[in-house]
Amino acid sequence: MKTIQELVDLITLEKIDDCIFRGQNYKTPWGRVFGGQVLGQALHAAYQTVPEDRIAHSMHGYFILAGDVDVPIIYEVDTIRDGGSFTTRRVVAIQKGRAIFNMAASFQLRQEGFEHQITMPNVLPPEVLLPDFEQIKTLKESHPDLYKRMKVIYPNAIDFRPVEKFDPDKNARPFRHVWFKSNDKVKLDLPMQQQLLAYASDHNLLTTSVLPHQTKADRSKFFFASLDHAIWFHRDFRIDDWLLHATDSPSAGNARGFSRGTIFTKEGKLVASVVQEGLIRIMKERKIEGG
Repeated sequence: MKTIQELVDLITLEKIDDCIFRGQNYKTPWGRVFGGQVLGQALHAAYQTVPEDRIAHSMHGYFILAGDVDVPIIYEVDTIRDGGSFTTRRVVAIQKGRAIFNMAASFQLRQEGFEHQITMPNVLPPEVLLPDFEQIKTLKESHPDLYKRMKVIYPNAIDFRPVEKFDPDKNARPFRHVWFKSNDKVKLDLPMQQQLLAYASDHNLLTTSVLPHQTKADRSKFFFASLDHAIWFHRDFRIDDWLLHATDSPSAGNARGFSRGTIFTKEGKLVASVVQEGLIRIMKERKIEGG
């Protein structure tokens, strides 16, 4: 996807019935549906069934099966509850008659209350950093397989700028900071801004959990698969202004990595929190039998 409008078009679903929607897929080079796409589309489906005065404040999703990029995804919304202040929805994503993802989302009226937040980390600003696809060019000669794998992952619609230099030959503490924003200026309502953020939040999160283990195997042989993903939306933001995703990984074990993220505006306003757990394995070489 080269433009943010293409990403918006991808997330925007076709309405089949009052609570049934159909979405198309971004044809990923790795052949499985990208988890961020499903997060954004599922939130879009839920938003189509809630009153206009309700804004998403949280979503919790589980990835059940790998999605087939060649098969459209059907999203079924269960209108669980419409309360005085909160609205609750459940969304199931289906392919070939089987659930591949389910999500619970909660929406709230705007209300007054207490306010506080943590302080944004003090890191280099995005203007002095190179985009990720420029930064990984240093791997082209030393790690050609890893370079090819990483090159095809990054979406052109979003500009990601990592603060820390990536070195696959060294272990590092499980902390990472990445600036991001859409490459184009866009006029979108807050629900679509949230859906785009849900999409973008699936980048650069799970990989934080392998930073202390990079010397244990060739990084190009690592296999990642999201298991669950949750987002809390705290404050309004714009996807076409710089946002800082500060991630850390408190734990990894039993072939799973756990990562957390906090997302700030450039001015230091905390707009969202993210958590994710995913499967992390080292891919084994397949033996070829016969002559």
